[in-house]
Amino acid sequence: MDEEAIHGVLARTLLAGRVPAGTKLGEHRLADIFHVSRERIRKVLHRLGHERLIRVEKNRGAFAIDPDLSEARTIYEARRILEGGIVAHLTHVLDEAGRARLERHMAAEEAALDAGDRFTSIRLSAEFHTVLADLTGNPMIVRPLHELVARTQMLVAFFEPDAAVACQCDEHRAVFRALVGRERSKAVRAMTTHLSLIETRLRPRICEAASAPLEDVLRAEIARHADRTVPPSLASDAA
Repeated sequence: MDEEAIHGVLARTLLAGRVPAGTKLGEHRLADIFHVSRERIRKVLHRLGHERLIRVEKNRGAFAIDPDLSEARTIYEARRILEGGIVAHLTHVLDEAGRARLERHMAAEEAALDAGDRFTSIRLSAEFHTVLADLTGNPMIVRPLHELVARTQMLVAFFEPDAAVACQCDEHRAVFRALVGRERSKAVRAMTTHLSLIETRLRPRICEAASAPLEDVLRAEIARHADRTVPPSLASDAA
């Protein structure tokens, strides 16, 4: 299994809340589960830590995190301020290439929604905002926006209802239409409203602690990953 596949398995498992907060994600343990080297696991854990899907502590290792809903107000306030400015700027500078990139991205979002793939929907929904930041071409905007989006991804995964994915697609379309129409005030309003709606949809959930050992949880997700990656022709032959 390559690093991208290992990352996908771990990210899906973490975003589904199937790993209790505080669980240590030891390199030796994960290397045995995935049958790869510790070095490969270390690279994946570093990436997950950068994405804020896990907590990485110096000299202690990596741990599953417990998202703190109390942070939502401060984080989303920062996002509204920054992203309102991003879309205001893009109404003046968005070119055809940028428009096409956004259209492709929203098509991927809708495909994930139609497929019922919550993990991919959450990932793509977050990436819609980082794509907008990338389109400014300004690294001083891109870096903080990526950081803020990473901090809210786990909040959305844990605390937003599953049905809200469809709402996010519709709200992204509203932002896109305002950008294409060069409607500055409408674009800012659509973005800030969208972010406020996400914040209001976040609700505490009562979750039972996962009783299955980490090995069992991850091996089940590895099996699901293998099923998803089997080419249709091979799946038909096997049937």
